[in-house]
Amino acid sequence: MLFSLAFISIVLAGLLALVYGMTKEPIAQAEQQKQEKAIKEVTADFNNNPVEEKFEVEISDGGKLTVFPAKKDGKLVGFAIETSTSKGFSGEIKIMAGFDTDGVIKNYSVLKHAETPGLGSKMQEWFSDASKPNQNVINRKWTNEMKVKKDGGDIDAITAATISSRAFVDALNRAGEAYMKVKESDSQTQESME
Repeated sequence: MLFSLAFISIVLAGLLALVYGMTKEPIAQAEQQKQEKAIKEVTADFNNNPVEEKFEVEISDGGKLTVFPAKKDGKLVGFAIETSTSKGFSGEIKIMAGFDTDGVIKNYSVLKHAETPGLGSKMQEWFSDASKPNQNVINRKWTNEMKVKKDGGDIDAITAATISSRAFVDALNRAGEAYMKVKESDSQTQESME
């Protein structure tokens, strides 16, 4: 009996390793395609390869965010910043936020979340509705810290999903902080070259 159980365990472990090996590359390719699509959705038109030029920026909470610079004919036109927060109602929320060179939020794309369907899951549409300026974050210049109205800010939270809304805004604030660090670094670099 012990031999049979050990044999079955070894065979199953081998099959699991085989399936993992077969699916690892397609899953990685699908993730990269999703990332590239999100970069295109959130930035101005570009003709460089932001994925090849990506770099990381450390923010004040110790986290590191990935920044994808978007360039048109060699001139910087904006940034896509992959950000996340673990403050969601059901765990991590990951977004790609796009900024132009003046700090205006061009767009965002929700990459991953586990929020309640029909409530927190509305964040992709809710915060980009141009007909409702109190909830729309698109074309807003990022300020030091955006907040939902319940926390003293000016952004309407998703109805019955304040925690998810706070988490979304937190992720956006983390991206905004990374954007400011990149801009400060670029300014210092240009000053030292003059």
